Amino acid sequence: MFYFDPLYLIIAIPGLILALWAQSRVKSAFKKYSKVRTSRNLTGAQVARELLDANGLYGVAIERVNGELSDHYDPRGKVLRLSQGVHDSPSVAAAGIAAHEMGHALQDQAKYAPLQVRSLMVPAVRFSSRLGPMIFFAGLMLSFFTGGSSTLSLSVMTLGLILFAASVVFSLVTLPVELNASRRAKELLVTHDILYPSEMEGVNKVLNAAAWTYVAAAVQAILTLLYYVTIMNRRR
Repeated sequence: MFYFDPLYLIIAIPGLILALWAQSRVKSAFKKYSKVRTSRNLTGAQVARELLDANGLYGVAIERVNGELSDHYDPRGKVLRLSQGVHDSPSVAAAGIAAHEMGHALQDQAKYAPLQVRSLMVPAVRFSSRLGPMIFFAGLMLSFFTGGSSTLSLSVMTLGLILFAASVVFSLVTLPVELNASRRAKELLVTHDILYPSEMEGVNKVLNAAAWTYVAAAVQAILTLLYYVTIMNRRR
C-alpha cells in the first residue's frame, strides 16, 4: 500500500543541505566572535538596555533565558529575552544578537507591518504547522483505502494543504522581519557608538549567517508544500 517516494528525496535534500549549511555558519560565526571582546566591554544585556533607552523604550524589559541562541523579542509582553551566552557576554557576537533583538522592539514601536502580521499568525501557525501534515496524510491514506481520488479524500488532503500553507506564508513573512531587524541592529551599533566600525565585521558575519537560517526555513517550507501538491495531483 505504501512505498518510498524518491521524489521526496529530490525535493527534500536541497532544503536539508541548505539548512545544515546555514546552521553550521551560525554556530561557526557565533563561536568565533563570542571570543572577541568589544572595546567598551559591554555585555549583551547592557548593549540592549543602552539601545532601548536611547530610543525611548524604557518599558521594554530584558530577561535571561535558558538555551543556546534562544534569543527573541516578545511583542505582547514587551520583553527582550536573551540567552545566557548573549545576556552575560561582552563579546562582538553577543552585541550583534542583542542589537538584532532590540531591532524587533523598534519594529514593534514603529508598528512595522510584517512584524504585526507575523505576531497575529503565531497562534494559528503553531496549530496548523503540526496538524496540516497530519490531516494531509490522513487524506492520502483514505485515498488508498477508497481506491483512488474520492471526493472525501481529496477534500481532506486539500484541508491539510491549506493548513500547512499557512506555515509557508509565515516563513515568508518572517524573512523581511528578520532582515530588517538585522539592518537596524547594524546601524544602531555604529550610530550609538556601541561598537567601532572595525568591530562590525564580526557582527555582519554573525547576523548574515543567522539570516540564512530563515532563508533555509522558507525554502524547506516551499519545497514541502510543492511535494504535497504533487502527491495530491497524482491521486486525482
